[in-house]
Amino acid sequence: MASFLFVLSRGLEDPARATRTFQFAKVAKDKGHDVNIFLVDDGVYYAVMGMADNVRSSTGDEAKTYLDFLQEKEVPFYV
Repeated sequence: MASFLFVLSRGLEDPARATRTFQFAKVAKDKGHDVNIFLVDDGVYYAVMGMADNVRSSTGDEAKTYLDFLQEKEVPFYV
């Protein structure tokens, strides 16, 4: 098992990067790895409940789906 730290500095202005960060964190957690997420700069908006509700990347992936999974698995978020 490996440990991963995902750092997100992009906010609502860049839904593709934010969604992709959460997606990669989900994949790592699914594979049994230790996952932590650090929110900096504009990424701190995702620490507010409900901010990701309407965030969708150009591929149609929704940030909320990944965030809900990460919260359910008790992945720590640092701000």
